[in-house]
Amino acid sequence: MREGPEIARIAALVADPARSAMLLALMDGRALTATELASVGGITRQTASSHLARLVEREVLVVEAQGRHRYFRLAGSHVGALLEALMVFSSDAVPPLRTGPRDLSLRKARICYDHLAGEMGVMLYDRMLEEGWLGRDLDLTDKGWARLADLGLQHGDLPASNRPLCRACLDWSQRRHHLAGRLGKAVLDRVLALSWARHLPASRVIVFHPEGERRFGEWLR
Repeated sequence: MREGPEIARIAALVADPARSAMLLALMDGRALTATELASVGGITRQTASSHLARLVEREVLVVEAQGRHRYFRLAGSHVGALLEALMVFSSDAVPPLRTGPRDLSLRKARICYDHLAGEMGVMLYDRMLEEGWLGRDLDLTDKGWARLADLGLQHGDLPASNRPLCRACLDWSQRRHHLAGRLGKAVLDRVLALSWARHLPASRVIVFHPEGERRFGEWLR
């Protein structure tokens, strides 16, 4: 008798080259139309619609209608975490001794669904652990709340939900963890709101301005 979740069906959904290309295009948190995703996948719109229907049926994607258009996006941060983890094991991650993307800007800072990844994201997570902002179970300590207040984040900025407050996400390029969960999103949103960094359009790249990178580092220290 088969027990536990059947991972083969989900694995098969992601394994198709066109579907994987479309899913990766949604990793920056955007919602795209079937026509846009068909272009990304190098397939016809009719074929893309068939793929997208399967992904929606399996709750990998969600679809939202607005006017005459239907927009597709990842079903949640859990899907983004799955894709990021799969990239860790991807053969694309060679050459030897070098992991993740060749693009240095992607390696330094990028968005992973809705939180900060890359070198800057790993630095944030490491510092929060080293300085006792996070407890052993990744609960936010009193010191952590105090340091978040220095960034302009309060309890009310992190509304309760079924999504964990803090979660470790294995980073594709660094092969170490970065901060995910509601707190990971809130920190990235705040960094962007402070204009310390900006999200490049139609890209996963997060570009830190020199002054913003300095202030981010000072906050962590």
